[in-house]
Amino acid sequence: MKCPFCDTPSTQVTDTRENDEGDTVRRRRRCLHCDKRFTTYERIELKMPQVVKKNGSRMEYDREKLLASMKLALRKRPVNAESVDASAARIEERLLSLGEREITTDKIGELVMRELKRLDKVAYIRFASVYRNFEDAEEFSEAIREVSVRRPSSRSRNS
Repeated sequence: MKCPFCDTPSTQVTDTRENDEGDTVRRRRRCLHCDKRFTTYERIELKMPQVVKKNGSRMEYDREKLLASMKLALRKRPVNAESVDASAARIEERLLSLGEREITTDKIGELVMRELKRLDKVAYIRFASVYRNFEDAEEFSEAIREVSVRRPSSRSRNS
């Protein structure tokens, strides 16, 4: 690390501390040449992939857009904000774990659908109807059948 005062590359770490969350390290340094002290911070840098839209254009990943689309599907549904944030975090973790520099909106849409299916079946159907661009009632019915869970009746369990 170069000294910001005299540009000498010889510095020494005199103290290291992590913040309470554990995501930042603060280091006090001393220049071995001019003896001045300064502080550096070390943070994790996570680079989200670029989003490739259907028309081929590229844009930066935007968490707010992801949350807005999820909240629109979840509008007037009994799902708390913490659950939505946790779902968005899982989607982002998945995007990062793919290790790709670019990701299509189709892939993001699939991840959103998976999370909405876990959160709320009605929100899943709402999102899927727009995302998959349903053409007729049969496609809509198919999506409903996909999330419908058949519970065994009490007669079949006791038989």
